[in-house]
Amino acid sequence: MVAAAGLVKRWGQVAALDGATFEIGAGVTGLLGANGAGKTTLLSLILGLHPPDAGSVEVFGLDPGRAGPEVRQRIGYAPEHDALAPDVAAQDLVRHLAEIHGLPRREATARASDTLWLVGLGEERHRPVGTMSTGQRQRVKLAAALAHDPALILLDEPTNGLDPVQREEMLALIRRIGGEFGVDVVLSSHLLDEVERTCGATVILDQGRVVAAGDLDGLRTGGTGLVVDVDTQPELLARRLRSESLEVTVDGLRLVVAGDAGAGADAVRDAAADLGIGLRRLQPRTATLEDVYLAAGRAPAGPG
Repeated sequence: MVAAAGLVKRWGQVAALDGATFEIGAGVTGLLGANGAGKTTLLSLILGLHPPDAGSVEVFGLDPGRAGPEVRQRIGYAPEHDALAPDVAAQDLVRHLAEIHGLPRREATARASDTLWLVGLGEERHRPVGTMSTGQRQRVKLAAALAHDPALILLDEPTNGLDPVQREEMLALIRRIGGEFGVDVVLSSHLLDEVERTCGATVILDQGRVVAAGDLDGLRTGGTGLVVDVDTQPELLARRLRSESLEVTVDGLRLVVAGDAGAGADAVRDAAADLGIGLRRLQPRTATLEDVYLAAGRAPAGPG
């Protein structure tokens, strides 16, 4: 869907992108990085709104700087910040944007209604956008991004300003769009857990550079240690393992044992048998996206 090589973009003396190279394929891909990492700049280059200072980017095999209208016709975009006319009804706003993308009036009207129902605003579609909550306005932006039936949608921080319930609903909706409806999605976020729970692949940016990219399963290989689920008395088992110089953390009925998985597994089995503690799960620990992020030298953002 998107391929970039040596992408550079400067704003004055600041390099927003500094040699970024990556590919984005089908499915839901997370564009992960701290605020200021270059995510929004990258989206603007994908849309052809700004030219790169060096390097190249291709979208659907096209240069968005030369074929901007053709590229943008196939992309839906929900910007981070609201730019919605407050006195215009959601239905009229989404219809108007669909018409701008080339849909005839009647089809644009039908698509606006359909997408607003899809995002959960069917009953609210005739309300002025200015009277809507933050969560509802985020859904209007998502409906507008979908209304012209794009092949790819770009979502810039779509959960900004949402409470935990609204956030979960938005992420579930994005997963549904990327799965059930087969629309490819780029989800830009500074929240690590959003990307890990919603996306199948990620591109991680740090100060304008790509520090990791690929499908999540591939990136998360190489974890160390063990995950141990027990029936009861996790603290008792943890104390026994610590007495054998193993590093153990406890979370409910789950223990995470650091170090070599093979040696740790033998120690866990022996200790559990001696203590009469039942094991529900004993398996090597898979690296998390947080591990990947930390290995790249950055501390990830929390969930709120």
